[in-house]
Formats: sequence, C-alpha cells, structure tokens
Amino acid sequence: MSNIVNVIEKKQLREVPSFEIGCTVKVFYLIKEGEKERVQPFEGVVIAKHFGEKNLKASFTVRKVSQGHGVERVFPLHSPRIQDIQVIRHGKVRRS
Repeated sequence: MSNIVNVIEKKQLREVPSFEIGCTVKVFYLIKEGEKERVQPFEGVVIAKHFGEKNLKASFTVRKVSQGHGVERVFPLHSPRIQDIQVIRHGKVRRS
C-alpha cells in the first residue's frame, strides 16, 4: 500500500531551485479573489525549511518587513499555486 502512495507522490513533485535558509527569494503565488486569479510576488528571507525537498509535505517560511512590520508566510514547496520561485541572493547563516 505504501508503495502505491510513494508512486503517486513522486508524480506530484515539482522542480524547485536550490535554496537554503538565509537566501532571499521571490515567490510568485497564485491568489484567487472572487472569480479572478492573479499572481502576487512575495519577496523575503527564508527563515525555515521543513521536511527537506524530496517530500511532498515540504514547506518553507519566508519573512519580509512591510511598512515597518514583520510578515512571515509559510509556503508548501510543491504546491500547484506557486507559479515560480526565484533566488535573488544566496545568504550565509551562522549558528550560535
């Protein structure tokens, strides 16, 4: 049974650019407003990645500062609502 699930999940995986925590990315996300759909860019720093890249449940958190307030958003990595992910700048992260 789990073999069937793995085959279905592999079909739904998408090609994503390589980025790590600390990189600045621009995520083009499809937003539905009423009956219309539009693409809205969200640019910020990746502060977290969950479940790696090869898992269908993988997600990442992007943080940006908008009008003096910090805004964080969690995106599913393999979501069909994400049109594109562009890596603007690679970052260097230190740990304490």
